[in-house]
Amino acid sequence: MKKLRYHFIALLVLAITASHAQTKEIDLFTIPLSNPEDSGTLEVEQLTGSITVTAYEGKEVIVKVTMDEEKEKTQKTKDGLKRIGSSSLNISAEENGNRVQIHNEAWNTKTDFDIKVPTDFSLKLSTVNQGDITVVGVNGDMEISNVNGEITLDGIGGSVIANTTNGELTVHFDSMDQGKEMAFSSFNGDVEVVFPSSLKANVKARSDMGDIYTDFDMAVSETQPKVEKGESSDGYKVKIEQWVRGTINGGGPEMLFKSFNGDIIIKSK
Repeated sequence: MKKLRYHFIALLVLAITASHAQTKEIDLFTIPLSNPEDSGTLEVEQLTGSITVTAYEGKEVIVKVTMDEEKEKTQKTKDGLKRIGSSSLNISAEENGNRVQIHNEAWNTKTDFDIKVPTDFSLKLSTVNQGDITVVGVNGDMEISNVNGEITLDGIGGSVIANTTNGELTVHFDSMDQGKEMAFSSFNGDVEVVFPSSLKANVKARSDMGDIYTDFDMAVSETQPKVEKGESSDGYKVKIEQWVRGTINGGGPEMLFKSFNGDIIIKSK
């Protein structure tokens, strides 16, 4: 596997050099799976850029990237030497037992990933700046994290734990794992989740600056605010939290919904 990994890196560096730092979509690499008939897992963690993952009928993981054009720097010479470019690119991939890990160490370059995976694939995706995360048609367990961008999961199946700090969170399930707890949160943004009408769940929801909506016939519990009292170096403190709790179709695993500055929308399809 090491030989293949180094081959990928060499191809990517060559493609960027030949493009003279212009914005360009690059066919990065195709990753074969150890057990192509079984489900797998994809892990992508990066600092800057978007991540799009789409299900397809194949048995490999196909990775493309779009790199931002290199920004002009004011200092084009140094000690009489002419600046011809930078060498901040370093992307690689590893596969072991159907677990695919993509490593992006191009910290100073905005990198937008466009990845195709087999339909039955679990995902662990995260980005921080200048990018959204989008997943289409994938069935699996998903852990999705963003800081400054949106999360959109469309036509998916399985289970989800997703959170973003500054952006909307939108999830549309075609099917789901009825036996797993899930969590959906955004600090600044609406949270909208569409479930199959057969959903059985215990709902726990809270929005400090927004409202909570649903078209499910949810049995809402009469709950009192949670009061926490304690002593600290600054004196006596009291903290009061109010959650909306209820059950859908008789109850089931806990579904947590949370936003500070946004609405929460729980819909059926």
